[in-house]
Amino acid sequence: MIQVKHLRLAMLLGIGLFMAACGGDGGGEGPIVAPPQAPAEWADKHMPAEWWTDAAKMDEGRKLYIGQANPDVDCGGCHGKDGKPVKAGARDFRVAERMKLYSDSVWAWRIADGVPNTKMRGWKSKLSEEDVWKLVLFAANFGMPGKRWDVEKKTWVDVASSSAVPAAAPAAPAAAGK
Repeated sequence: MIQVKHLRLAMLLGIGLFMAACGGDGGGEGPIVAPPQAPAEWADKHMPAEWWTDAAKMDEGRKLYIGQANPDVDCGGCHGKDGKPVKAGARDFRVAERMKLYSDSVWAWRIADGVPNTKMRGWKSKLSEEDVWKLVLFAANFGMPGKRWDVEKKTWVDVASSSAVPAAAPAAPAAAGK
């Protein structure tokens, strides 16, 4: 009888250790920690401000993400069509607590250059830099819909915030006497 209790206790401890090793949150991604800073090549690059509210750019990003615009690139094949991973080790883009730690520059850098020691390869040989930004625009909306990266504040803010999109340039004054 004592051996059965010890066996049960050992099994529970084993399951607990297994869960802890896998992150314990069911997502299998481990603890939420800030990613490394983008290297100099990417650190000062940011999403064009007007793109955050551009439905056409968002749709172009969606088509890239699902492999429709470029059959060599299918982010949804690993990260899931809805941002929920379908392959082990892929980031779950729906986890806002994790994804908000990634600046737009870090997202673009990781898409372009990949993530060392993971299955996430770099896509810069298959995508233009503009296409990388379209993917950032689309993928960020899984976990942070309605948010944009604020370059000055260095954080994600509501797209509707006052500085989300630069004000339109005033119309040129009419020529006098015409």
